[in-house]
Amino acid sequence: MEQQAPMLKGYRVLDFTHFVAGPTCTRILAELGADVIKIERSLAGDHVRGLGLRSPDGMSTYYFQHSHSKRSLALDLRKPQAKEIILRMIPKIDVVVENFAPGTIGELGFGYEVLSKINPRLVMCSCSTTGQTGPLSKRPGYDFIGASFAGVTGLLGEPDRPPICPTLAIGDVSTGVAAAMGIGFALLNAERTGKGQYLDASLLDTYFHMHEMAVPVISIRKEKFTIQRNGSQHPYGSPSGVFKCPGGYIMLLVQEHEFPRLANAMGRPELAADPRFKTNSRRVKNNEALKQIIEDWFATFPDRDSVVAALDKFRVPCAPVWSLEEAMAHPHLRQRKTIRQVYDPALGQFEIPGFPVKFSDWAPPDDLKASRVGQDNEAVLGELLGLSTREIEALYAEGVLLKAQPAAPEVVS
Repeated sequence: MEQQAPMLKGYRVLDFTHFVAGPTCTRILAELGADVIKIERSLAGDHVRGLGLRSPDGMSTYYFQHSHSKRSLALDLRKPQAKEIILRMIPKIDVVVENFAPGTIGELGFGYEVLSKINPRLVMCSCSTTGQTGPLSKRPGYDFIGASFAGVTGLLGEPDRPPICPTLAIGDVSTGVAAAMGIGFALLNAERTGKGQYLDASLLDTYFHMHEMAVPVISIRKEKFTIQRNGSQHPYGSPSGVFKCPGGYIMLLVQEHEFPRLANAMGRPELAADPRFKTNSRRVKNNEALKQIIEDWFATFPDRDSVVAALDKFRVPCAPVWSLEEAMAHPHLRQRKTIRQVYDPALGQFEIPGFPVKFSDWAPPDDLKASRVGQDNEAVLGELLGLSTREIEALYAEGVLLKAQPAAPEVVS
């Protein structure tokens, strides 16, 4: 089947984002074919250009992963000419995304009230930690701050120890995905009605949306009901959680109808009728005893893979707890392009996560590229505003336009 053109081809996005949540949103739009023009306000560019393996010309593995497929327009927004350039571009822009602190984009002169008067079809999305409105909206914050306010951090970790911080950007990336979803729907609505709208996406709202069970339970229960941290075991289901085995750990997540399968896999079918384990609620109350029985059985195997094989024979939902290195090496992730290989002239060849959704008639391009700070100044201003070479040179001379110089491949640090 012939592959169709990228689904967002023809749409233009003006990107005022930095760090992870906003850049994730615009990176998804860029991969789907939108022309994403990333505004960078200094030669240092996005804050994350200094993170990960990096080169002196403003490229890093961190930046590449979150902002590939975008064009970089570097402007000193303190200059009146820079503001004028942005406003002149707005009639040719379909989407604006920003993740400054609430109120900042308005102070810069690019709030939705201003931009929508210039372009009524414009879709604008703000990403922030706690949202644009409400008592917490003015607080500075990042991923873990949003998780803490959402009642998520308090649920993570062992019951007798402090809560933990997961070492990955769950809230940032999920908020970026949610924002991209919302923008897609708003663009569809704009096509139908001719009217754009403003979207307010926050890490707090995204994290709170992840509570899959506890919120309605807490709201309905008459007596005091508090969800406690439960460490490596699921608080509502049993047996569900992390179990020790030779050579590592196994993740089990066994639903009510699947417990007899586990009992049969263990060669102990009588456990399914044991009064302690007959229902999920009873298993939760007797979870420590059941956990010990399971781990004692696991200990009879020579290694982790043997345990998984024995469970697989009875279709017991389980997985080995892989390290990131093990996950990256597995053929499943490589075959599905969950992990993909990219190349940068200064950084060389390395791997990044792939696009999270697979389409039947479209696949993400393999030749991903990420721009240096200001690399696309001439192309963007020529295409959108028709500026001549002389006019662009004058903007450089006045310090309105900025551009990083390319680095040699051997300077990666």
